[in-house]
Amino acid sequence: MREKGLKVINRDRCIGCLSCMYACTRKLRGLGGTGKSAMRVRAYSGTEGAFSIRVCSRCTSPDCAAACPTGALTTAGGGGVRLDREKCISCGACVKACTIAALQWDEEEGVPIPCIFCGQCVQYCPNDVIAMVERADQEGGDGSAE
Repeated sequence: MREKGLKVINRDRCIGCLSCMYACTRKLRGLGGTGKSAMRVRAYSGTEGAFSIRVCSRCTSPDCAAACPTGALTTAGGGGVRLDREKCISCGACVKACTIAALQWDEEEGVPIPCIFCGQCVQYCPNDVIAMVERADQEGGDGSAE
């Protein structure tokens, strides 16, 4: 069975409600708000009703993990990454290396926020903008974020 990953399937249907980000933060950290979400929804500057949605594409050879100088980010089984907070030195190299700008950063704690592919964002999106799909085998980022 192939692993599932996130994919933006209906970007034009996004209304910017941030329900996906709230659900993610609640699942990952047990908190309200959007600041600790593993994904990001932002309005395009100067454009009404158009949103950028960044979700991890579950790379099999993630650039973010390769860029980590301490090995704090490691490749998880089936793609994606795991964070070892004890090894993280808060350099941010991982976020800069993510070719699709999907890896988010926790400003308060100074650590990356890797996606755990739980599907909470999909479940709470009222307009089916994001989906869990079978992940195609790939060696790096595939640019699927919109």
